Amino acid sequence: MLTVADIMTPNPITVERQTPLAEVIGLMKERACRQVPVVEHGRVIGIITDRDVRLAMNSPFVLHERRQNQELLQNVTAEACMTRDPMTIDASASAEQAAQLLRTYKFGGLPVVSQGKLVGIITVSDILGSYLELLREKSSQP
Repeated sequence: MLTVADIMTPNPITVERQTPLAEVIGLMKERACRQVPVVEHGRVIGIITDRDVRLAMNSPFVLHERRQNQELLQNVTAEACMTRDPMTIDASASAEQAAQLLRTYKFGGLPVVSQGKLVGIITVSDILGSYLELLREKSSQP
């Protein structure tokens, strides 16, 4: 059985609840990721997605003068934008179960935990990469 641990992205970037939104956006751009778990003492307390960032940026609270936008992005924290207590999946769960959850709930990724601590993230891209690898293996067999 292919498990979540077999295909997840280990040690994902994380932020803490007080991380400014500007820093979250910078990390997402730098690491080309669309989900960032929010952790406290290694435990997942939230997740910020690219959608959360877009909603915050298009908020009526965001003024349209660049200087004021930058000030606001420094003062808005991850905690203010995150989805609290997100669904997680255990590292020992099947990859199929992860794919079903991602599909059913239309999530882009799920934080992966082991004994309650964050150990990775599994994304739609991880699932697709695994699928492509299986297709390549199958096509190379006689």
